[in-house]
Amino acid sequence: MARLILSDGTIFSGKPFGATADISGEVVFNTGMVGYPESLTDPSYKGQILVLTYPLVGNYGIPDDSRDFWGIKKHFESDKIQIQGLIVSEYCDSFHHWEAKQSLGKWMEKQNIPGITGIDTRALTQKLREHGVMLGQIVQHGHEPEAELRDPNLDNLVEKVSIKKPIVYKPDRKNIGKGKDKTIIAIDTGIKNNIIRSFLKRGVTFIRVPWNYDIWKSKYKFDGIFIANGPGDPSVLTETHAIVRKALEKKIPTIGICLGLQILAIAAGAKTYKLQYGHRAQNQPVIDLTTKRCYLTSQNHGFAVNAKTLPKDWVVWMENANDHTVEGIRHKKLPFIAVQFHPEATPGPTDTDYLFDEFVKLL
Repeated sequence: MARLILSDGTIFSGKPFGATADISGEVVFNTGMVGYPESLTDPSYKGQILVLTYPLVGNYGIPDDSRDFWGIKKHFESDKIQIQGLIVSEYCDSFHHWEAKQSLGKWMEKQNIPGITGIDTRALTQKLREHGVMLGQIVQHGHEPEAELRDPNLDNLVEKVSIKKPIVYKPDRKNIGKGKDKTIIAIDTGIKNNIIRSFLKRGVTFIRVPWNYDIWKSKYKFDGIFIANGPGDPSVLTETHAIVRKALEKKIPTIGICLGLQILAIAAGAKTYKLQYGHRAQNQPVIDLTTKRCYLTSQNHGFAVNAKTLPKDWVVWMENANDHTVEGIRHKKLPFIAVQFHPEATPGPTDTDYLFDEFVKLL
């Protein structure tokens, strides 16, 4: 047996799978029905124990590590599993899918990620919704739990998932011209692979740099700036704020996704706050306040922008249909836009994929 012990002392017991390791982290839930290979490798989950509310997990296994034209992994959003641990109601070790190469449990075992099955994830999720996200730990049978748990959001989680040196990606020749031979420099705060791919498919040269890389003193020339998704509290990334603030001063076209929206808002002068339990799923409804159109989106974040603190030259562009939190912002006159959701999907619907085209037009 293994136990999930929450910071308030609540204990959920179940059967271990994956690695037999003890870990701690922030316990969060995801209400999506599918997409666990992509979700588990999303850097935005760094420091978190993930609870999947869909009852059966693992039935279609895990695909291979093949890479695309640009050397990016086809089936995963980073090069490794990013979550601390996984909690499911019913784990399926017998998988069936034409692309599957191994079970979810074996994949987790190879990367030293523990899981627990047999947990009442409905009851656990209800507790997290009422109390808010909580710290917790997975403890194997016979092991003693940690006396005190550290909140991972107090650390700079972005530094742990960002690259260390710049990487330049060139578009496929057949796509050159679609992006008007433009170049984007991307601040990697935990970027998902399909974001990179989404720009490259549009013929844009993509320069990926570390989270605190001074793009203003670099050798690179660029037409626009992208601020990536990622984990943790956006307020601790003061070095990134300074870099983006200069982009606003220079009026360079800038787009942010998820954490990138929060960073852009802070650089503009707004403030952020922590949500009670965040938005994590592929079924979050978002309303474009200009067109009144509603989109289904993929999301993974625990912080949000306080709309009341946005400067007067910025507007709330989109909002969450469930709780009316900020899902998109833009400048009234200058080429600055950002969304809280993931238009690149993986996993999730591709309803908002058009936003990449809209930004390329701004370059």
